[in-house]
Amino acid sequence: MNNVIIIAPTLNEKENINILFDKLTATNLIFDLLFIDDNSSDGSQEVIKDLVKKNHNINYIFRPKKMGIGSAHKDGFVWSYKKKYKTIITMDADGTHDPKYISFMIEKLKNFDIVTTSRFLEKNALEEWPIFRVFLTTLRHITISLLLSMPYDSSGAFRCINCKKISLPDLMMAKNNSYSYFWESIFILHKKKYRIGEISVQLPFRKIGSSKMNMKDIFFSICYLLVIFIKKFLGRYNYK
Repeated sequence: MNNVIIIAPTLNEKENINILFDKLTATNLIFDLLFIDDNSSDGSQEVIKDLVKKNHNINYIFRPKKMGIGSAHKDGFVWSYKKKYKTIITMDADGTHDPKYISFMIEKLKNFDIVTTSRFLEKNALEEWPIFRVFLTTLRHITISLLLSMPYDSSGAFRCINCKKISLPDLMMAKNNSYSYFWESIFILHKKKYRIGEISVQLPFRKIGSSKMNMKDIFFSICYLLVIFIKKFLGRYNYK
């Protein structure tokens, strides 16, 4: 078993899975890879199984239905901590998270407990994105930062975690199992005084397949953020 585990949730990412693995392999990193698939209907699981047959460092968890990307990360954390990995990388499998940043993230982890990626430290990080998506992403970032009083780009999934520093219960504490898991988990780690580092990344727009986030997800994310803000304002958000 290697010291580094990369967690990549999948839902109908058949065309991106091999591309991701090839890019990871090209970095010359020594890693294990864990796919967590939510019952994809496009043949993703068959692609993953084929990779497993050819590569000893690939593992998978196949779940019976779509259970949420936050939930997928939680299952991945439980699995990884049980296996006693030292470092966890979480990333999307859709081609928007470039593995070339991973070595830098691991290096930076020497001074932090978790390293996240930011789309707002430099200009033009989202230059390939449609204007409306840039507007929504920027508005979400500003709103979360203001309401929760934290400076990070907290809604992204591309992260590097020091398992010796961050406890599994603290990663599991965020109650949301969907997209809001990402900012809620960073909020909890921030309140618990963990050392959070950021690196700037260029984030290309998805080229293959389509986003799984829909208007229902956006609506519930807004409602959930307001609930957490009110609890924080009233001193009733329990993160201990």
